[in-house]
Order: sequence, then structure tokens, then C-alpha cells
Amino acid sequence: MKVALSGATGFIGTSLKRTLRTEGMDLTVILREGFRKSPDDFCTAYIDQHDAVINLAGAPLLRKWTVQYKQEIRDSRILTTRKIAEAILGSAHPPKTLINVSAVGIYLDKNKCSEDSMDLADNFLGKLCRDWEAEAGIAGTRCRVVLLRLGLVLDRDGGALKKMAPWFRSGLGAKVGNGNQGVSWIHMEDLMRVFLFVMNTPGITGVVNTVGMYPTDNYYFSETLGKMFGQPVYFTIPGFILRILYGEGARVLTEGQKALPGVLMKHGFSFSYPTLDKALVAIYRESPSRII
Repeated sequence: MKVALSGATGFIGTSLKRTLRTEGMDLTVILREGFRKSPDDFCTAYIDQHDAVINLAGAPLLRKWTVQYKQEIRDSRILTTRKIAEAILGSAHPPKTLINVSAVGIYLDKNKCSEDSMDLADNFLGKLCRDWEAEAGIAGTRCRVVLLRLGLVLDRDGGALKKMAPWFRSGLGAKVGNGNQGVSWIHMEDLMRVFLFVMNTPGITGVVNTVGMYPTDNYYFSETLGKMFGQPVYFTIPGFILRILYGEGARVLTEGQKALPGVLMKHGFSFSYPTLDKALVAIYRESPSRII
């Protein structure tokens, strides 16, 4: 299978690039400068004669959201996705599948959310995700489009856990705000398996909540991570501190969703790490008794 991948140097993309190559796939990496190619050259290099395109491009969210950076967050997702979708429309030999990554931040944070939930957020992140998915959907007349709505991806070597673990290991871990905000999470290994599963399951199309079976909240997540290192969690980071540091971007930490992987379950996907404790044990290779 010949696959084109954007965002290959990021946290998820680095793992996915390795996974696809391990699976023996013929991989074409779309580098940032590749998006500057003319439409015809872009289509020839990255779209024509490929079986699948996976789009992970996007600037990191956990930074201070100035007006300028919010525009960068938006452009890095909308414009890249638009270029891919338009190239697919114009391709003489389009891919069979476009997998475009979005986020569970599209949902409101008040209820558990399935793929058909219409409780969508009206804030910056919610609107961004809606527009982002709409751009990918343009390609739907020429190929199967799958929209993976990701939650928190758990991995030892990157993402949130890499930043959080030293604090929790030293006993300085903290809950965020009131701790009630939802946390939808997935182990990196399960995420890699989802990509392969979706590529090889033609019946999957449209929105897919790419999260584990049991969403939790920040309080339980923090307590469980603390127990992982044998440390109690005494501290709380007030929301106003995060707003000083990240501006509107603090919403990524102070708000959260509880999404359910209905489509994956319907199609028979089996999680290797269905519970948070099993996921953290696997990541840190500690004794399970440490977190019971």
C-alpha cells in the first residue's frame, strides 16, 4: 500500500511514520515545504497513485493563544487540509482513503459524546474542528473520508505525559481547576492500531471518536498518575494561572470532553489498553500493584 503522510515530524506523526514503515508500506512524507508546491506538482508528488493520504498537519495547541498564534493554528490546519482535498478532487488517480485528524474538542464538555452527537462547542476550538473537517469532507466525492477525532494521546516519550510525569514523580503533580473536566484518552499503541484498522476497514467512513472505552475526568486522571509513582496529589493549579500562561489556550486544560468510541466498537476494534491503569502500567512498565 502506498501512503502519503503529512505532519510526520510531530508527536503522533513520528510514531505513525515508524508504524507504517514497519508494516511494509510505501510511505511518501509531505514536508511543510511540500505544501508550497503548485497544485499540479503537489498532486503528482503526494496524491496521484497513492492508496491513502493521512493528514496530521497542525501547529501545537498548548501555547499562549495570541491573535497571531490563533491564526497560525487555524491556517496550519485549514489551508493544508484544503490543499490535500482540492488535489484529490483534481487527481486522475485519487487515493481510496483520506484520513484526517481532528479533535474531541469539537464537542461541548457537558455530556458523554458519541459520533452522532450534535452538542458541538461554539468556541474557537469547536469552530476550528468543524471548519477543519468540512475542508476534508470536500474530497468525499472522490474517495472515502474518515475524520478521526482524537483525545489525549498517552505516550512516555512525548505529548502531555512527557511534560507531566516529572512533576508527578517528584510529588508535585496537580489537578487542574476543579478537576471535573472530561479526559478522553488513548494509548499511543492503540492509536497506531486504529490508523491501520481504519485503512483496512472500507466500511468505516465519516466521524470516528479515536479514544479509549472509558473516558474519565481530570481528578481521576491526576490521582491515577500520582499513584503510578507512589505519590499523593495534594496540589491544584487554579484556572486563572493557566489563563495567564496560555490565554484562551488554557481551555485545552481547563475544559474537556468525555467521548465514546462507538464506531470503532461497532466495527470490532479491540483495545489493547482499555483502562487508564493498564495504559499507564504499559507506558511506565511498573508493577500493577502501584496503581491499585
